[in-house]
Amino acid sequence: MKLIRTEEAVGHVLCHDMTQIIKDQYKDARFRKGHIVTEDDIPVLLSMGKENLYVWEMTPGMVHENDAAERLLALCGQENMVRSETKEGKIELRAACDGLFRVDSQRLIAVNSREDVMIATRKGNTAVKKGDKLAGMRVIPLVIEEGKLKAAKAAAGEEPLLELLPYVKKTAAIVATGSEVKKGLIQDTFTPVVKDKLSAYGIETISVSYSGDGVENVAGAISQARQTGAEVILCTGGMSVDPDDNTPGGIRQSGAKIVTYGAPVLPGAMFLLGYYDDGTPVMGLPGCVMYAGATIFDLVLPWVAADVSVTKEWIVSLGEGGLCLGCQPCRWPICPFGK
Repeated sequence: MKLIRTEEAVGHVLCHDMTQIIKDQYKDARFRKGHIVTEDDIPVLLSMGKENLYVWEMTPGMVHENDAAERLLALCGQENMVRSETKEGKIELRAACDGLFRVDSQRLIAVNSREDVMIATRKGNTAVKKGDKLAGMRVIPLVIEEGKLKAAKAAAGEEPLLELLPYVKKTAAIVATGSEVKKGLIQDTFTPVVKDKLSAYGIETISVSYSGDGVENVAGAISQARQTGAEVILCTGGMSVDPDDNTPGGIRQSGAKIVTYGAPVLPGAMFLLGYYDDGTPVMGLPGCVMYAGATIFDLVLPWVAADVSVTKEWIVSLGEGGLCLGCQPCRWPICPFGK
């Protein structure tokens, strides 16, 4: 840093905060460290008694923290996101819509492994609401070498590190299995729960049918549900190993290609997911979805709503973090479940 006269400071970067005190009115940092002095700042600085200033000597190959933050922002991508103003060298991103937030974890790690740069995000593969905070980025020093920013860019690659995918699935059909429900021996308390969860992602339930038991009956009800044009098919109940629980067989017989029957998640181990040739997803929901605060269904539904193909590999990866701790009251999604 160097000492210069205030009148000559335009365009220079301040090395420390400068506090302004106006009796009974104001006491705070009037200018923050890193502020680039403008022509309009000169009278204010002089009124504060600052006739000389310590400023950074900007040498070739060095980048100010504000400009560096912009460079890091460019690595993240901003589609369906809203950026903040640059403040004290930091930029934040928020969601511009509801959707599935995704992070390329390995490339983010590669960027954060570079010296003097940082990008922090919320957990990827999670549902977010419009206005939710997604990420923040800055460099560590006030000024940074150009070479370090180039190294971060090389580590990030050409594609954005972050993406926010809006929900696009809009309609669903529910097939409620079980003879006890079809015969009216018990009240259907499962369907209302599923409809509420779907509506949270903008998905309208356009059909509810009751198949009873038996593979043929379940498969037939699913075929009829598909004829409604629903973009998502959900079968409730009948997912255990009891002899009368025929939902998995009915889904298979309906022509779905099964991605997984079973998941390393509690509650929700007996979950089934498949796809038809036209891309329509079908799920078999175990009974825990009816009464538990958060289950495998809550982890998978944002992917389905955003029309992102769910893979067996991703389902398997849920084992770490896939144990619900049963907190009372339930704090989902502000908890470690599924993360």
